[in-house]
Amino acid sequence: MAISIIFVVFLGLAGGLAVGSGFVAFLTVLGIIPRLTQLTKTTSYVYGYEWGVIGGALFGSWISLNNVAFHLPSILAVPIGLFCGIFVGLLAAALTEVLNVLPILAKRIGVDGQIVILLMAIVFGKIVGSLYHWLIFVNL
Repeated sequence: MAISIIFVVFLGLAGGLAVGSGFVAFLTVLGIIPRLTQLTKTTSYVYGYEWGVIGGALFGSWISLNNVAFHLPSILAVPIGLFCGIFVGLLAAALTEVLNVLPILAKRIGVDGQIVILLMAIVFGKIVGSLYHWLIFVNL
């Protein structure tokens, strides 16, 4: 019994470290935050963006690990949704600026002429993963 608990703890820690490392590598290598500050012309607030990402990741992790429900008035849904949409839009804009990573990746893995296949693999992987998550995993 104790071995299985230790294994589950180890597996959870390893998974968390892998996802966290990937997230940090994604933000660092692609230069998402500096590019986001350039697009919005708010370079002087780069530390605020960084702490916002760190705080958001920690808060989101805490929320997902605990059974927390917020009982807020419906009127607050509009500005919260607006700010979330603005953030996602700015992040998407920053990603399109640094998306030249895909041609480099295609060249490294030897699929130079088939970059469309690489993009479609990413798209279909996301679709299949999302469908699995929402149709099968969530309903268990």
